[in-house]
Amino acid sequence: MLRKRQGAGLEANRREDLLRAAARLFVEKGFAATTTRDIAEAVGMRSGSPFYHFRSKQDLLKAAMIEGLETGYRRLQAASAGLVDPEQRLRVMIRTHLGNLLEGDCQVPMLLYESRSLDAAARAEIAAVSDRYQAVWQATLDELAASGRLRSSSQPLRLLLFGMLNWTTQWYRRDGELSLDEIAEAAADHLLG
Repeated sequence: MLRKRQGAGLEANRREDLLRAAARLFVEKGFAATTTRDIAEAVGMRSGSPFYHFRSKQDLLKAAMIEGLETGYRRLQAASAGLVDPEQRLRVMIRTHLGNLLEGDCQVPMLLYESRSLDAAARAEIAAVSDRYQAVWQATLDELAASGRLRSSSQPLRLLLFGMLNWTTQWYRRDGELSLDEIAEAAADHLLG
């Protein structure tokens, strides 16, 4: 029984290794240019081994995107749990989102462009997970608008906020002049102006 549990744990770890490697390679090379052989080699597997865990390369892309979104959601929930003041919560959410993007190995924002490689059903699954993540933000923006601390909480505002935050992946440098804390504060101050 113990051997069976240990085997299941190793298989789960291999699956996670595949997801991380695939996400990284899809971002670096693009979905179309990344082969399952590339992904297998990145984790020390034989070229056919990823198919033990995933039916296809598209299935691997979908799983990597969903796992990244779910991880970001859990981190966001943990960081903002118990914060009653919506302004404080928004500031923590912004910092957490930037941390998800730039401090860990989250590749989801860059992978979202690759969703065009998936079928409609897979895109709908990803959209549902993304919507759940964004609903937390919308609720906080609505609270801020209701209390008069934000002029509007319309959907375009939330989408513009995500565009602004997600674009930091294009210009932020760990050894640059600004820390993530400073960027998060600047973003919150700009929004709450």
